[in-house]
Amino acid sequence: MSEQVGQDIRALRKARGLTLTALAEIVGRSVGWLSQVERGQAMPAIPDLARLAETLGVTISFFFRSASRNPTERGLIQRAADRTPIGDATHGLVEELLSPGLGGSFEMLKSSFAPKAYSKTIQPRPEREDGGLLLSGQLVITIEGEDFALEPGDSFQFAGKPYAWSNPGDTPAVVIWVVSPPIY
Repeated sequence: MSEQVGQDIRALRKARGLTLTALAEIVGRSVGWLSQVERGQAMPAIPDLARLAETLGVTISFFFRSASRNPTERGLIQRAADRTPIGDATHGLVEELLSPGLGGSFEMLKSSFAPKAYSKTIQPRPEREDGGLLLSGQLVITIEGEDFALEPGDSFQFAGKPYAWSNPGDTPAVVIWVVSPPIY
């Protein structure tokens, strides 16, 4: 389990643009200790894991999402029961990480946009690529200032462009979203 936790910490740290030194300093631990954790050679104590989770913007349960599964599944299979919601419906967006691990070159998310919710413009890093498939509901995605109204079955893909989203409907809009490189 420590190897999976370490891989997740490394992927989250990199997605947030933090160096080993910066993260170690924030959580009050040594660079060597953090390096051992990321390589699966040490397992952080619960208080350390809580500080890491808070700093990286996830809940502590995120790191244990597949702990009870067969070790051969870890990093390969993500069971529905192990998915942890990220976000808050009161802010209009709840996401579930569908990817079994964060060490790959992309991640998959199930994004649920609340009725009448909308975002401000998001400016992703230039190397980031997004794509998705609307499963249900209605979604308007604005890419570089141009609105695109999506219906179930419609898909999209863009790289490094400013975007925003809105759900003009009365029901949640559900999207399978793919991001490369991973952001969670």
